[in-house]
Amino acid sequence: MEALLSRSAILLLLLLFRAFNLSSCDSFIGVNYGEVADNLPPPYATAKLLQSTAIEKVRLYGTDPAIIKALAHTDIGIVIGSANSDIPSLASDPSAAKSWIDSNVIPFYPASKIILITVGNEVLTFGDQNLQNQLLPAMQNLQDALNSASLGGKIKVSTVHAMAVLGQSEPPSSGAFKPGLTTLLKGVLDFNDANASPFAINPYPYFAYTSDPRPETLAFCTFQPNSGRLDSNTNIKYMNMFDAQVDAVRSALNSLGFKNVEIVVAETGWPYKGDTNEVGASIENAKAYNGNLISHLRSMSGTPLMPGKPVDTYLFALYDEDLKPGTTSERSFGLFKPDLTMTYDIGLSSKNSTKSGAAQSPTSTPTVTPSPTAAPTPTKGGVWCVPKAGLTAAQLQGNLNYACGHGIDCGPIKAGGACFQPDTLEAHAAYAMNLYYQTAGRDPKNCDFANTATLTSTAPSYNNCFLNSGNANINDTRANSSHISMSGVGPTRRLIDTCKWLFFIGLVCL
Repeated sequence: MEALLSRSAILLLLLLFRAFNLSSCDSFIGVNYGEVADNLPPPYATAKLLQSTAIEKVRLYGTDPAIIKALAHTDIGIVIGSANSDIPSLASDPSAAKSWIDSNVIPFYPASKIILITVGNEVLTFGDQNLQNQLLPAMQNLQDALNSASLGGKIKVSTVHAMAVLGQSEPPSSGAFKPGLTTLLKGVLDFNDANASPFAINPYPYFAYTSDPRPETLAFCTFQPNSGRLDSNTNIKYMNMFDAQVDAVRSALNSLGFKNVEIVVAETGWPYKGDTNEVGASIENAKAYNGNLISHLRSMSGTPLMPGKPVDTYLFALYDEDLKPGTTSERSFGLFKPDLTMTYDIGLSSKNSTKSGAAQSPTSTPTVTPSPTAAPTPTKGGVWCVPKAGLTAAQLQGNLNYACGHGIDCGPIKAGGACFQPDTLEAHAAYAMNLYYQTAGRDPKNCDFANTATLTSTAPSYNNCFLNSGNANINDTRANSSHISMSGVGPTRRLIDTCKWLFFIGLVCL
């Protein structure tokens, strides 16, 4: 009987272990590591740098053995790639694919955590019909070589696409691939679906802004407060370009019947410098986009069509590539300098990351957008951030979406949450706006919301859900219910860790 109870307890713990989806502890933040440069630090220094950050995945465009070796035993996921020029031989000769795996994977795996092989880059929009036709056979031959080496279920194979594979992207629900690429894409997607490999895409809101350089477009592209863009087909209001672009891809995949193929953002970024005619390329805008993107991913809000789950995203790029041709912006995407210092701070250091559980402050307003006027600061008692009187529903919803998309936990105002009542848009927006303000250091500029918010010394009467204030006791149980929740942070992480310990204790008891 005792043994039966013991086994039953362990089974229950195992179910709990699975239910909490411990894979959610893994980082969804990656970075692209290009090498078109003559001033890059040595690979071992880069490996040490990465270990000091929240970055847990690195995408290489090739198979540099020095880098792959340097990343051994770091537990950093590695994406390696075959060049477009490799595709013809990989497609025509299975032995060439085997040789490629034998040279670029077998000597390093599993010490170096290779997780994905990308075959070519943006091949379907490269303009070479022969190369396009050879893409799928090359992918299949590499997959077969992995299978032969008993690595087929451990390392995935895919390819990376430009957003130009879409023939339509607005509104997001109408996303569709270009008709001329549909046949090729169906073959690639059948492969992705059969092998559980991702559809990798390169969305760049920066380029959307350069084609429409209005202040409201900049706000939409950099996750700043804005009026949003309504998808009339779904009645979903999109509050940022990243979600809109990713959901357009999701719609295109769904329209071809590939609802189970996951999306990975293989590249996205914003240049911090450009030529005089390159609008929007500035440190302020780059910091706003990349920093707010990270906050958005950490909020676990997902996209409107894929809620509650962040998309694995690889930032572009780790370093500048000073030998790249073209405009200045092409050489100005680096998050770090060759001396390993940050180009600008977007909260990637481990002390600001989900590794340590510290909350990240929202990133400042980008350039071109007029500077907000700070709300007046009450001088006595507690301080709360609330919506101004007379706001429209669209303004309230925009503020709610913005706050909840920037790292705060809006679970309490969802159905069944401690602060769901009163179930009004004004109450929910006030909760989120105040929590955003409180967790961002109570800086008055974080209670602006495009001049639609104000600070007050009168505590709002919403079921004790506004205890966080200038005089609040941060150890108050109810105040802590409004604690920032990010992947692997705070109460959720502690609960997961508890379940893990219980599970392993149960195994020992068995």
